[in-house]
Amino acid sequence: MCGQFGCYLLPDKLAKLGLTIYRIQIIKVYQIAMDRILAMQVFSRIVELGAFGKAADSLGLPRATVTQMIKQLESHLGVQLLQRTTRQVRATLDGQAYYQRCVHLLADIEEAESFFSQTRNNPQGQLRIDLPASLGHRVIIPAMTQFCARYPKIELIVGSTDRPVDLVREGVDCVVRAGQIHDLGLVARPLAQLPQITCASAEYLSRFGTPQGIAELVGHRAVNYASALNGRVFPFEFQVDGKLLEIAQPGTVTVNNAEAYVAACEAGLGIIQAPYYHLHDQLANGSMVEILSQHRPPAMPLTALYPPHRQLSRRVRVWVDWLVELFSADQWAMTHEN
Repeated sequence: MCGQFGCYLLPDKLAKLGLTIYRIQIIKVYQIAMDRILAMQVFSRIVELGAFGKAADSLGLPRATVTQMIKQLESHLGVQLLQRTTRQVRATLDGQAYYQRCVHLLADIEEAESFFSQTRNNPQGQLRIDLPASLGHRVIIPAMTQFCARYPKIELIVGSTDRPVDLVREGVDCVVRAGQIHDLGLVARPLAQLPQITCASAEYLSRFGTPQGIAELVGHRAVNYASALNGRVFPFEFQVDGKLLEIAQPGTVTVNNAEAYVAACEAGLGIIQAPYYHLHDQLANGSMVEILSQHRPPAMPLTALYPPHRQLSRRVRVWVDWLVELFSADQWAMTHEN
């Protein structure tokens, strides 16, 4: 309505206008909060992957957008978060402190969302895992249909390697590893103890004879296994009278991959020590023969590992729980007859 001194709004009109302005303000606040969370995610990925481009690709964002978001975030905080060179991007001291807070905040947000939404019982999204090559191919991957049927909205991105994986830098959520764990900064969930045996090919034993005791290993050759981390060759291990005996057995072939290790043994190149699951078929058909069964090696621990900031992730949690279930199931042949 317009009067002598201009137009004015009736109370009901004014109330509606005020409500509209309030809603707009709420939307703006919400958008700012969501932008801030996205900026934290972008910053965290850059720190973890060490490059703007890799972070943009992993999040499905244009690289220019990622660069602009970091500039705005640094401007908002009033500090430099990243040091950029032609080869690498590193967090500054302020950036390292901010990264640690982001990791915890983002984990809390994900946990809160999963708790109050349907994803608690039906988690969804991508889960990046890495498996030992032989164990993955023979045991875990063939059983994955069970996991996928139970959690159809989880997309598994599977790596299959025997090398050490930098979970944070490579963006991997969880790895499964056999052997002793050296990275104490990761959360470790024991899965199983893998029985091991000493064996050789039937052809090798027909040529060089079958040792009946450890002393008779003199003159025999080994296929040696070297660490992919530092190149250290692992000695043979035997349990003798409740004590562990280590022997560095000479060999003409050294490998750093489980598949190559067994293949070299099958080819008659020497004696190996390996988990029983990897040799089950060869032992059954007679191409490989166990030796020194009275002094079997200690069992090899199998462990699921994930970064501390992933321990609240529902996707990681159900994956690790499924692994525990898989390796405790009776149908999986973890042992053999003495």
